[in-house]
Amino acid sequence: MATIERVTVSLPVELVESIGRYEHNRSRFIAEAVKHELVRRRRGGLLRSLKSPHPEATDLSETGLADWGASLPDNDRLVDESAGKPVRWVEGQGWVGVSE
Repeated sequence: MATIERVTVSLPVELVESIGRYEHNRSRFIAEAVKHELVRRRRGGLLRSLKSPHPEATDLSETGLADWGASLPDNDRLVDESAGKPVRWVEGQGWVGVSE
């Protein structure tokens, strides 16, 4: 269960009355409104970041996927294919061992 912290907020009477017309539980209504506003602001920050990215991110994106892939070590050094057991995917069963 979420921990609750009580806060005191001052709102204009008209606003509180308007909330009351739509929702009896004003705390829940205000909590949902705050959550929506936080999501909206996070999205706004992301959009600003996309319009004006960090210089290092721009440099990386200009490098290109092919150059990045070429900079990785060979697969031989990443995976030892002689280790483990050969498997194959069987629909409805999942991964099953393969006899050699």
